[in-house]
Amino acid sequence: VQLQACGGGLVQAGGSLGLSCVSPRRTLSNNGAGWFRQAPGQERELVAAINWRGEPTYYADSVKGRFTVSRDSAKNTVYLHMTSLEPEDTAVYYCNCGPWWGQGTLVTVSS
Repeated sequence: VQLQACGGGLVQAGGSLGLSCVSPRRTLSNNGAGWFRQAPGQERELVAAINWRGEPTYYADSVKGRFTVSRDSAKNTVYLHMTSLEPEDTAVYYCNCGPWWGQGTLVTVSS
């Protein structure tokens, strides 16, 4: 199973960006999923998670109130909407579903 993540890019601090993760099969429709990120020199960390019913189950303290995870099961897609972005949010963002990972998409927030 291959997850495809996209939507990264360069944004100024205070801006917004949306990421999406799609699976060619119904993997993302039937299972919980999460978004991770990894900044240079740091460990990969869980940012947000959502269950199969579409209910967010976790937000890292650093993104609470700024990031929103959602899903569209009909489209086999999970989203991460990011607002009030900060330079500290700069990282490669990965979507995850069980043993499967997306390829990562780079988010760069300039100050």
